[in-house]
Parts: sequence; structure tokens; C-alpha cells
Amino acid sequence: MNAQPRTLGSRMAETPTYEVYALRYASNLARLRNENLVFYDPHDGPMPMDFFVWLLKSDRRTILIDTGFNEATARARNRQLMCCPIDALSILGVNPAQISDVVITHMHFDHAGNIKKLPQASFHLQDAEMEYATGRYMRQPPLRHAYSVEDIVDVVRCVHQERVIFHEGNDPVAPGVELIHIGGHTRGLQSLRVFTERGWVVLASDAAHYYDNMRLQNPFPIVFNVGDMLTGYETLLRNADSPDHIVPGHDPDVLRIYPRVSHPKIQIACLHLPPCSLEQRIEETEAAAHKS
Repeated sequence: MNAQPRTLGSRMAETPTYEVYALRYASNLARLRNENLVFYDPHDGPMPMDFFVWLLKSDRRTILIDTGFNEATARARNRQLMCCPIDALSILGVNPAQISDVVITHMHFDHAGNIKKLPQASFHLQDAEMEYATGRYMRQPPLRHAYSVEDIVDVVRCVHQERVIFHEGNDPVAPGVELIHIGGHTRGLQSLRVFTERGWVVLASDAAHYYDNMRLQNPFPIVFNVGDMLTGYETLLRNADSPDHIVPGHDPDVLRIYPRVSHPKIQIACLHLPPCSLEQRIEETEAAAHKS
């Protein structure tokens, strides 16, 4: 179900303002452009992929979006793991053992691992995603390739422990945080709408892996329903205050566009702050090149 049109920038007076962080925990530098776009120029070259989890912080609560993958998965799938995304939350002053709410945008291996590292958390998941990840479509190798059965079993255990909160379509998680059921990439893929100091920011997750998926209307090739994926781009735009308020799920440009938390090893973008100007991006690129 797509989100209904709303007055952009509107909010209730009591709606809290969130800080929103994108924490990069892994990358795939060897990925090619033809792996990320259905329609591509065969002469196009590299198009690396970054892997993120997202953290929302207000004066009332902390919410984690997705849980990443671990070292064993990185080795098995040939990904470069920079850090454990759950352990790295300490950089932002968060103790993973105390996190109470986690949104799982979908259960692909890079979004739903490390569940056991969050012993106190409840997990917000679409009904359609659980049905998809445990049902008949997983008999098809192309559809199950991006799932890890062990991760799915961990989520099922949480169901039996009464730690999964199921949602059917669009739903609030908390004041200022809203789920948007998109589908497309998987049956139960959900994005989020979050209120920040610069307005309503939409975390697309894999509703748009890259800026180019939306800009070019060119879907990502791992897809359950192409029509829902394309319609999802319109839904993301309807729910954000502007196109600059939409953050794709895997684009390395996120770290080039947004201001970052200062840390010597882990890269974290501040999505609640306005994107950097072109001049700032050039200066940062030149400074990084000088250091290397």
C-alpha cells in the first residue's frame, strides 16, 4: 500500500526532532554498473556499493534501522567488512544491549544479521516480508539468493519470544517516525519517514539503492515486482520534503554529500543536516586525496 499524499513539512507541535545517522560498515568495491541498473551501457565501468545501518536519536528515544551482517557473511559473500555495525553504535553513544526498537526494512542478508547482538530489542517488520521470506517464493534461487536462512531463523525465534512487532502497510513507529510499505525489491520492503531539524527525511533503504535508480528511473536488478519498485520512487518523493531529503540505501555518494561525524576509522553521515555544497564536497575530496 502506497503512502497517501500529505502536506510536506507539516507536523504536530509535539513531534520530536530526530538526529539521523548513516553508519557505513561494509563495501563492495568490485561491483560494476551493470549489476546495479536494469538498463545499462555495456561500456560503463565500476559502481561500488556501500552498506549502511541507520540510527535515529531524539531526546525521547533511540531507534536502529537494520542490523547489517557479520564477518562470516562478509567472507561468504566477498564483501569488505569495516566494522561490526552493532558494536560501532558506541561511537554515537549507544549501548546495543539497551536498544528497545529496531526496524528491519527487509530481511536480505545485509539488513537482518546480528540479531543476537540486540537482546532487549523488539523488531518492526512488515507481515508481507515474513510471508515472503518464509514462503513459496524461497523455492526460487534468484529470489532467495539475497536471503540468509540463519538470519531468517533468528527472526522467527524472536517471533516466538514475542519480540517482533508486525505491520501491515504504512504505520507509525513513534511520533516523528513512520513506516512506508513500498515492496518492489522484496514483497515486504519498507522505507521510513523521519522528522529532523531540516524537515521530513525519507530513508529509502532498498527502495532506491542509488541516486541513479531514481534519477534515471532505472530499477535495481534484484526485484520481486518491477512495477512496485518504479511506483515506489513516486512514493518516496511524496513523503519527503524535497528530492534532497531522500537518502538511498547503498550509494557511496551519501558519505560525500552529507556532513560526517569525526572518527578516524568509521564513516558516519549526519542526514539530519543539510547536504554539503558542491564547493565543500570538492574541498573534502581534495583534502582526502592529499592525506592519502
